[in-house]
Amino acid sequence: MNKQEYIDIAEESLLHTYNRFKLVLDKGDGVYLYDTDGKKYLDFAAGIAVFAFGYNNKEYNNALKEQIDKLIHTSNLYYNVPSLMAAKRLKEITKMDRVFFTNSGTEAIEGAIKTARKYAFNKDGKNDHEIIAMKHSFHGRSMGALSVTGNEKYQEAFKPLIGGVKFADYNDLDSVKALVNDKTCAIILEPIQGEGGIYPANEEFIKGIKEICDEKDILLIFDEIQCGMGRSGKMFAHEYYGVKPDILTLAKALGCGIPVGAFITNEKAAVLVPGDHGTTYGGNPLACTAINKVLDLFENTDVLNNVNEVSKYMEEKFDALTEKYDFVKGHRGKGLMQGLILDIPVGEVVTKSIEKGLIVISAGSDVLRFVPPLIITKENVDEMYNIIDSVFESFNKK
Repeated sequence: MNKQEYIDIAEESLLHTYNRFKLVLDKGDGVYLYDTDGKKYLDFAAGIAVFAFGYNNKEYNNALKEQIDKLIHTSNLYYNVPSLMAAKRLKEITKMDRVFFTNSGTEAIEGAIKTARKYAFNKDGKNDHEIIAMKHSFHGRSMGALSVTGNEKYQEAFKPLIGGVKFADYNDLDSVKALVNDKTCAIILEPIQGEGGIYPANEEFIKGIKEICDEKDILLIFDEIQCGMGRSGKMFAHEYYGVKPDILTLAKALGCGIPVGAFITNEKAAVLVPGDHGTTYGGNPLACTAINKVLDLFENTDVLNNVNEVSKYMEEKFDALTEKYDFVKGHRGKGLMQGLILDIPVGEVVTKSIEKGLIVISAGSDVLRFVPPLIITKENVDEMYNIIDSVFESFNKK
């Protein structure tokens, strides 16, 4: 079948919840993807910040193949070795205490919300507790995760959502303080907002929230589903601030393509007991083999140094684009989680870039998002720059 025939099948069969680009991907290798026509694309999206070590990594692939031949699934009624080792290792790198494996980032957020509610319930036996989340945040699309996502357009059709959620302004500590009361059980935020436009938190904001949480016995939840696992240049973005959360949520690059997430708690927040929470597939041997191999790759490669070195070079290229084009208003981000702020239609830029062999995505209404594999080189950045530059030139000619 040709590309259009595949697309026709999709449009006739799939629920239309995505406005997909006319691109049918077939295989990947390194930092490149190939469509069913054999066309090559430089990938600066990485499956939305998922494929940290690129495509067709032989070490990763072989570990999964070996596990498939041994054991794929058992259920959480029994122990399995990959999940135990993955939990132990995540405890060590996060310096936290208890791990619950999920199938996605959204499910990790659900677990974090339930943990916060249970923690507060254990203290006073009441069910009227509140959570403070951030405007323009994104935590997922299930009913619980959607309830703490600070974007009305995602919520409107699905109300009523879970109650007791209030929204503060990101990087505005006073707006958080104004919402805190005796019912507040948790404050949830992304150390770097992703879908909201690639906004890093400032240090005063993060440390101020931590002080509030410690003083009031409120749980602090960091959503590092997108900004964690090395993307910021540190293993976790909260390391920049010297602040640890009570609950940390992870997914995306945690499994590098295998659907897996986790929420991790300190001992204080480890309040869930048998019957409180569960999952059929979470923590199965295949998913946790992926986690273990990803952690091996972080340990045995120089990938974090690469992120910091290459991201500086990429920011220099963004400075050049800002200088060259009036409609480029600047850039922001940390490490290889970057956003280029544009005064032209971002969707058109994405489409034109794909036509020229570069995969990029948007974040919000005016940001072109760059979340490539963490293994990209300066040569890959040059290739990206040349394509983006040619796309921008086409807007200059309009």
